[in-house]
Amino acid sequence: MLKISKKIQFSSDENKMNSIANTKIARDLYYSAKSQNVKFLLEKRFSWMNEFIDENDIGIEVGSGAGFAKDFIKNKNFKLTDLGHDKHLDFKNIDAQDTGFKKESFNYVIASNMIHHIPFPMKFFKEMNRILKRNGRLIIFESHCSVIFQIATTIMKHEGFDFTVNVWDEESPKSDENDAWHGNIAVPHLIFDDKEGYKKNLGNLFKIDYDKFTECLIFLNSGGVTSKTKCIPMNKFFLNLLDFIDKILIKLFPNFFCMGRKIVLTKVN
Repeated sequence: MLKISKKIQFSSDENKMNSIANTKIARDLYYSAKSQNVKFLLEKRFSWMNEFIDENDIGIEVGSGAGFAKDFIKNKNFKLTDLGHDKHLDFKNIDAQDTGFKKESFNYVIASNMIHHIPFPMKFFKEMNRILKRNGRLIIFESHCSVIFQIATTIMKHEGFDFTVNVWDEESPKSDENDAWHGNIAVPHLIFDDKEGYKKNLGNLFKIDYDKFTECLIFLNSGGVTSKTKCIPMNKFFLNLLDFIDKILIKLFPNFFCMGRKIVLTKVN
């Protein structure tokens, strides 16, 4: 991974995004918006997950935030959970590191852009392994800390990154324990690109069945999902064109352009 710096972090009052982490505003804007940008982005982020979900499966999303996954996941038994208590959530005040659900409750769990917010990733993976049924799937969409993403987060002073943390230990937090929306976008890279570390620390819990890079321009011009910024409204034709350009850029230079990652983990123990 190419790094512009080993560690860049910001205080909350430096953030240049708007309505930061406000799920109510995000939902109001999303369902009233004439622009297709963020809807196009979210369809790309969630629709692929249906390939790994059967009709009668029972599943949840952890760290659901504004809860847009329900618009795209085609499963009648799908429920939303989060640490918050928003009315659109099916299960409120659920800590993904210690959910309180019974052992082997679910066929699948979705985690979209939330692992890089978790203070103790190892606790999270152990808890997901506990609540998933045999051969259950942890379906992940996460950030990929490319050069473009590092530059974007530096310009916007949003979340930041720290490549120096040890993601495998359970003693020191990787993000702020007192702020559920604080993030470290380097965490997914540190987990999934360290093949030896993954095998040693998570190989007895999950095997990686799917891992694919995605997103650049369609994310940069989305206007943001929960926290907001400016964008150029586009119709479906131009959004598909951006997506096509993304695929070329990511195929040629993933560690420079790629900003997203699709991953499916299957429970092995």
